[in-house]
Amino acid sequence: MYHSPVLLDDSVKGLNIIPHGTYVDATYGGGGHSKVILKKLGPKGRLVAFDQDSDAHKNKIIDSRLKLIESNFKFLNNHLNYLQISQIDGLLADFGISSYQIDTKTRGFSIRFDYKLDMRMDQSQDMDAQFIINKYDREKLENIFQNYGELRNYRRIVDTIISERKNNEIKTSGDLKRILEPLSNKSEKNKFLAKVFQAIRIEVNDEINIIKSLLLQSSKMLKKGGRLVCISYHSLEDRLVKRFIQNGTFESDAISDIYGNKELKFKKVGNLISPDEKEVRLNNRSRSAKLRVAEKI
Repeated sequence: MYHSPVLLDDSVKGLNIIPHGTYVDATYGGGGHSKVILKKLGPKGRLVAFDQDSDAHKNKIIDSRLKLIESNFKFLNNHLNYLQISQIDGLLADFGISSYQIDTKTRGFSIRFDYKLDMRMDQSQDMDAQFIINKYDREKLENIFQNYGELRNYRRIVDTIISERKNNEIKTSGDLKRILEPLSNKSEKNKFLAKVFQAIRIEVNDEINIIKSLLLQSSKMLKKGGRLVCISYHSLEDRLVKRFIQNGTFESDAISDIYGNKELKFKKVGNLISPDEKEVRLNNRSRSAKLRVAEKI
């Protein structure tokens, strides 16, 4: 299976689908969310889906109401304008890496395999994880592991990488694991390595900036009353979504006009939703998911 859609019922319910409406699935993956959205749309409904990973397009659902675009969702506005879509009724984004990408060893995402350090979601881009580990200077590497991995011992991690690469290029996930494992407690080894790989993956794919871009574009493209539904998997993503919904910005304080009135774009709908015990039991990778829903003001 390419991907088990996380929080499927809650996320689609959050869209509050109008049968004749126009919706966006910003992260198509295996098409699990899109399939349910299409079931709720009528003959005049429309769904535009995005996925930059060419492998995801092998899962395309044959349906005249679906337009699947091989592109990063940071180009949302451009593609919608090209399709002559000026506004949408709802947008769903699942920011998680797919099970298929994790389980395909040649993609280099997983700590379970010893394969080339890659981690590119878009296989056509030049920069991969191997380039970052072997070519980035100390300052850039420290920034990645401190801010994207939230690792306390980020300086030791960078010292070790720089020392090792002077003698031998770090080519595979196995190479990286071997040199960094001694820096973690045995009981927390997998958690430590997962944070290391997360930090590198975020940098390779510029994930934080791209999520910010999508959220900003959503505030322009959604109709009044339109729904924004986001599924996040770590604190960096969830913090961006939470602050954007609450404050209309990515900072901790909202932007205000000259009279002190907050310039908000969305209002929160319901409370934070996490997978229940049954879903986590069936799909362990859903355990860290957080779902937030907002409505355009």
